[in-house]
Amino acid sequence: MPDTTTERRPRRWDSPFADRPLDDREIDCILTLPILGRIDAGRFPRTLALRDILRNDARLETFNRGDIVVRENDYSNSVFFILSGRVRVLFDNLPEIGRASEPRRKGWLAALGQAWANPTLPEVRTPGRSRVRLRTRKNGMRAYLGDPDQVIAQYKTVVLGEGDLFGEIAAIDRGPRRASVFADSPCELVELRWQGLRELRARDPALRTEIDRRHRDRTRLSHLTDAPLFATLDMAVINEIAEASRFESHGAEDLFHTFNPITSQVEAGRALGSEPLIAEEGSYVNDLILIRSGFARVTEQVDQGHRTVGYVQANDLFGLPEIVAQWRGDHPVALEHSLRAIGYVGILRVPVPVVERLVMPAAEAAGLLPPPRRRDPAPAPRWRDDPDPPRLEQSLVDFLIDRRIINGTATMLIDLGRCTGCDDCVRACAATHGNNPRFVRQGPIHGDLMVANACMHCIDTVCLIGCPTGAIHRDPSTGRVMINEDTCIGCATCANSCPYGNIRMVDIRNASGAFILDEETHVPIRKATKCDLCAGQPAAPACQRACPHDALVRMDTRDRTTLSRWVRR
Repeated sequence: MPDTTTERRPRRWDSPFADRPLDDREIDCILTLPILGRIDAGRFPRTLALRDILRNDARLETFNRGDIVVRENDYSNSVFFILSGRVRVLFDNLPEIGRASEPRRKGWLAALGQAWANPTLPEVRTPGRSRVRLRTRKNGMRAYLGDPDQVIAQYKTVVLGEGDLFGEIAAIDRGPRRASVFADSPCELVELRWQGLRELRARDPALRTEIDRRHRDRTRLSHLTDAPLFATLDMAVINEIAEASRFESHGAEDLFHTFNPITSQVEAGRALGSEPLIAEEGSYVNDLILIRSGFARVTEQVDQGHRTVGYVQANDLFGLPEIVAQWRGDHPVALEHSLRAIGYVGILRVPVPVVERLVMPAAEAAGLLPPPRRRDPAPAPRWRDDPDPPRLEQSLVDFLIDRRIINGTATMLIDLGRCTGCDDCVRACAATHGNNPRFVRQGPIHGDLMVANACMHCIDTVCLIGCPTGAIHRDPSTGRVMINEDTCIGCATCANSCPYGNIRMVDIRNASGAFILDEETHVPIRKATKCDLCAGQPAAPACQRACPHDALVRMDTRDRTTLSRWVRR
């Protein structure tokens, strides 16, 4: 019989956010911040005291002027409080700080000519002057701006000072950073990871109200700066638009509040009957609707019912064609489609008069508006599918939306018409993960399309909610949802939260094959496991590469064009 191994099960405070737990002097310094100093410590239980939360879930960092604190589009679920100094929030896309813009697609002549234009020596680069430098620190490298004054003069920035906070949008929404932030002066910041922020918000109503207010106001501004339609406007105009706009939320608290894709037997399309109506087809357009978070279904009326046309997601606009037609024609225009909430949807409503006065002229001059509508003397029936460009069949659209598969950025799709059941994909996954496959080749089916039980690395990552140690997280560099086995305590919160059943709890073993037991209870230690998209492997994902029949693909199901092409191969 293999030798049994025992070890201490990981605990909540085993991995402090800083290199070490903060001492009492540092905690006293943090509590000088008005927003944190007003917290009633009596609301916290002895086992989860306020000072213990700050001791283990916070860290203190000092920055020099120009140092980059966070980068746009990075995944990092923490909030920052400014103890001293100033920072600047950069809303424009500075490639060296955020993400480089997509390279412009070459035409075939340019691609052909590239063969003669390539240098004869390998790895030739054209020297460029980057605004970013690196400096060595005790605990690693830190990027900083070589000339912050030039960035301030050239780009839109907002100054935040002592006592203020930033980063709450990513921390609360579990999404990427919506702006870059750099130090405008020498400053000291408190960074609190989302587990600590969650505990503070849950137990102190005043703090929750204040942070939610800031989150709401800043989200309004950041969503406007993200939308291409507002790209040509300066900050003064955007602020005016933000002041005139209003927030709304529709639907349940989250995407899966009243719906579980695993157990649901709802017929395709029937779910829209219970989805809250945000905007109704045939009514006059009063607002431009900007989707802040979640998904919404776009439908049209057919005879006495409705059918799904498509869906919109974060940063999409609804009602723009009608507003443009109304602005150009100087007469009221009715909405062509209805908009319905799928789960929870947060929206921003910008009144039409504000859009027409502040947005339309600049957007028209910049070529950002859709072309004028063509008036056909005999329009085709609204319910006829236009074969060019190809559309997904109606039942498949309903299947993807009703089962919330549109939530996945790396969904495993299997073409059952090509799949022979050879299990090469499962064997490749097992070989890549120590003989432990990380997915199950089964799942919901529509026609010849199966959605396998593999982590989809969702947009709305409900599996992250409630993890006491942050073991399940988004990888900052790739956006993948990962599990740190060293800090996973086996509580199964993530597995129970995943509505697709794509996270499993397993008993772990030692090298000789015996179960590893908790040294106190002598019960086998369990860990969460799931697909990690073959992180760290030279060629990934292994399942897709191993399929000999091109029957399997990992796909962002939000990309309707690519999905349509793959389905119609």
